[in-house]
Amino acid sequence: MTNQTIAVIGTGVIGNGWIARFLAKGFDVIACDPAPEAEQKTRTTVEKLWPSLKEHGMHETASLNRLSFTDDIKTAVYEAVLIQENVPEREDLKKSVLAQIDKHAPAESIIASSTSGYKPTTLQEQCVIHPERVMVAHPFNPVYLLPLVEISGGAATSPEALERARNVYESAGMKPLVMKGEVDGHIADRLMEALWREALHIVNDGHATTEEVDKAIVYGAGLRWALMGPFLTFHLAGGEKGMAHMLEQFGPALKAPWTKLEAPELTPELSEKVINGTKEQSGTQSVAELEERRDQFLLKLMRLLQEENYWPAEKVESNV
Repeated sequence: MTNQTIAVIGTGVIGNGWIARFLAKGFDVIACDPAPEAEQKTRTTVEKLWPSLKEHGMHETASLNRLSFTDDIKTAVYEAVLIQENVPEREDLKKSVLAQIDKHAPAESIIASSTSGYKPTTLQEQCVIHPERVMVAHPFNPVYLLPLVEISGGAATSPEALERARNVYESAGMKPLVMKGEVDGHIADRLMEALWREALHIVNDGHATTEEVDKAIVYGAGLRWALMGPFLTFHLAGGEKGMAHMLEQFGPALKAPWTKLEAPELTPELSEKVINGTKEQSGTQSVAELEERRDQFLLKLMRLLQEENYWPAEKVESNV
C-alpha cells in the first residue's frame, strides 16, 4: 500500500476542500461520488482554487494530475492510507458508508469522518472489521486554507490510530487537535454554536441587525481571536496579575443574565430577518465573490501569522 494515497468519499464543499488540500500537499487523491456530474464539478472547483493554493504554498510534487475519480467505494479505498468520509449529515447514511469503507479498506488504513456533530462511537457501530481505526476528523471551511482539524476517537478507536492520523494531517499542513474523548459538536463547533445562538437572540429581540452583530465580531473580538483564544484573551484582561485578577474582577458577571444560550425558536419572522439582513450585507456580491474575498484575506492573515512568528497561539515566545 502506498503511503501517499488519500481517498475522499463524497465531493461536496467539504470533500472538494479536502481534495484540494491533499493535492496541494503532494498526495495522490482518489475521489468517490456517485453523482453524475460530481467529477466535473470537483475538477472545476480544484482548478479554480489552484492559484490560491500556489500562493499559500505547495509541495514540490503537487499536481492536478494526481487526482483520479471513481463511483465505487471499493476501488476508492483499495490503496488509501487515509479515507476521508464527507457524505451528508445523516446518521444512517454515514454509518452505512463507513461500514462499506471498513469492509474494503486495508487493515492499516485510517477511516475518518468529517462530521460536524456525530460522535465517533456512534459512527463505529456498523464497522465490524476494524473499528479501532474509525474516528472523527472534523475540518473547517475552507478546508484547503484553514489548518484546524479536530480528531476524536470513539470507544473502539485505538491510540495508535489517532497518532497515525495526527501524522498524516500534519503532513498535509494542518494543525491537528486530538481531543481527550468525545463530545457532541466537538470543540470549535460548540463554541461557535454558543455565539450563533446569542447572535440569533440579539437579532430576534431587535437589539441589532445581522450587519451590526458581524461588526461587533469583525472590529472587536475577531481581531484578537485570530491570535489568541478566549482564555489567553481574558488572561490579558486581568492586567499584570493575569487570569487570577480577571476572575476576581469579572467572575461575578457569570451570574448576570448576559447570555441566553438556549436557541430561540426559528420562526418565519426570525428567518426573514436573518435572510434579508445577510442579503443586504452582501449587496451586489455573489457567494463566489465573497468566497474569493474571504480566501484572499485568509491567505494574507495566515502569511502574517506565520512569517512574523505570531503563531502558534498556544505558545507565546519571549521575543513577541
